Amino acid sequence: MNLLVCGAAGFIGSNFVRHRLETHPEDRIVVLDALTYAGNLSTLADVRDRIEFIPGRIQDRTSVRGILEDHKITHLVNFAAETHNDRSILETDLFIETNCLGTHVLLELTREFGIEKLVHVSTDEVYGSIREGAFTEASPLEPNTPYSASKAAGDLMCRAHFTTYKTPVVVTRGGNNYGPYQYPEKLIPFFIVRLLQGKKVPLYGDGSQSREWIHAMDHCRAISLVLERGEPGTVYNIGTDQEVQNRVIVDQLLAATGRGPELVRSIPDPRKGAHDWRYSMTTDRVRALGWEPEHQVEEEIPKVVDWYRKNEGWWRPIIEHPEYVRFVQRFYGPGLGEDL
Repeated sequence: MNLLVCGAAGFIGSNFVRHRLETHPEDRIVVLDALTYAGNLSTLADVRDRIEFIPGRIQDRTSVRGILEDHKITHLVNFAAETHNDRSILETDLFIETNCLGTHVLLELTREFGIEKLVHVSTDEVYGSIREGAFTEASPLEPNTPYSASKAAGDLMCRAHFTTYKTPVVVTRGGNNYGPYQYPEKLIPFFIVRLLQGKKVPLYGDGSQSREWIHAMDHCRAISLVLERGEPGTVYNIGTDQEVQNRVIVDQLLAATGRGPELVRSIPDPRKGAHDWRYSMTTDRVRALGWEPEHQVEEEIPKVVDWYRKNEGWWRPIIEHPEYVRFVQRFYGPGLGEDL
């Protein structure tokens, strides 16, 4: 494949590139990334000589068109997105620009250039929250934050493009990811880097919110399989049935970092009504392609902690960057930047 991977200087995208290079060394991979706060070329340092990197945004039609033409791209995977719920509450415009307009541009150019397949990577959060049971791919989309609403809008544009033009697009919806190279604003890496420094961590309410956790490499294997075998016009849920409450994840992080419960501080939930309580999805469709998860979250958390412990040189410049400090202080209050 001549493969364009958008957003591959981020967490899941960089792991996807590593997976494709390992399993499909014949692929020619071009990476497009805007290198916003969550995108960092250091995330691709170990494979930098095996890919071609081009800086840019997916909503820049002229730039993307030039890449598709110059590199004779045959397949496209889109990880590029603004992804953090907390940030979406503060800076909604950025989410609309990337997750809606950017998706539209990729769909239009996929059709224009006859791309063989576009895999659009989405999230289980488009479904909203579910108290009992599990979402299927046919469940209604009921997003509850600006982030999840912008992703749902992108998903619906994919549906409309396939229905109207038969654009060969496939949508994947993954659960909560964890693993190496995750930007330290999400729960697991945020807590890890703070606990490694001996700093307090904020637990929203009593921490009883439940999430379905998936290791990034399991997610990437599924996306790669969908790229090869997925049916255009189809949505594939990618989950693991590994539901864990946030407070249990925090206890596991405390044990793995050797810290005590005195470093956990319960705070009022800043998302208020926008915080989804539980996610769960059926995954029969992607498993029918031959995929099964290989990682168990309770076994992997110590390994992830160990990765962050050994790679302080990767995350230390991130958390010391003024933009990161501003966001943490803006969302949680000035005290969090010091000791919560």
